[in-house]
Amino acid sequence: MSEVKRFTKIVRTEEGGSAFEEDELQLDEQRIASGVPPTLVGRMSSSADGVLFLFSATKIDSEPHPAPRRQWVVPLRGRFEVEVSNGERRRFGPGDLIFVADTTGKGHVSSSVGEPPFEVLFVPTD
Repeated sequence: MSEVKRFTKIVRTEEGGSAFEEDELQLDEQRIASGVPPTLVGRMSSSADGVLFLFSATKIDSEPHPAPRRQWVVPLRGRFEVEVSNGERRRFGPGDLIFVADTTGKGHVSSSVGEPPFEVLFVPTD
């Protein structure tokens, strides 16, 4: 059995801005540990070294910034909005996957939506 999990990428444009792209993560059935039934698993080509957990008890409203590194952004609690350089905005929350790859250029703006707290995992890629 296999499935596909759709996710959003934030990439650098040729003009030095940022943009959203859609992509897919292939999920294949796999037994991850003895005694655990097979589940759908997707390889995100990341390293556990450098994984960050972000907790904020206050609202977040960033300045435009490029990502500090290519990384997966995994919202755990709360919702946030990202605006890319062409003005397009998208909202994300628990269950969404975002791959951030705009490490140079103008970058994007991140803002929390609703009441804190806000929790996110940042998982760097190789």
